Amino acid sequence: MSQSRISALGLDVGRKRIGVAGCDGTGLIATGITTIKRTSFQEDIAKLKVLVQERQVQVLIVGLPYSMNGSIGFQAKQIQKYAQRLSQALALPIEYIDERLTSVQAEEMLKAANISPSQNKHLIDRKAAALILQQWLDERRKQNISSQVNNSIEIDIEKPIT
Repeated sequence: MSQSRISALGLDVGRKRIGVAGCDGTGLIATGITTIKRTSFQEDIAKLKVLVQERQVQVLIVGLPYSMNGSIGFQAKQIQKYAQRLSQALALPIEYIDERLTSVQAEEMLKAANISPSQNKHLIDRKAAALILQQWLDERRKQNISSQVNNSIEIDIEKPIT
């Protein structure tokens, strides 16, 4: 089973900071890389460009904060606009992942490690970005396995019975 290499950046976009995560080339594990303090769009792009080039990024995975009822609210629309601008400026495709509760989950992980969430907001953003990217990687892997199973079933059906 050949697995194609993937280089993706997971982004947890907030008003003040952008949590950034990357994955290993196999697409199995997402890891927090950095947190970018937002100043201007041009500065955000400059910092992201460095990461994109270093890591040979192929796709941006952006967390979208759906409302609890599953609808796209004001904040999600703002992030979509920002992500579209990022996509154009970096010449990369974007995919969205439902990020509901990733920051809460990241905060709980810090508490479990005896790290103060209130004094480490940048770590929450980075960890949330890793959770977003990991969710995308897991879904991608499930789809690949499912399509491989479907392909092998079709092949078996087409073989003549002897």
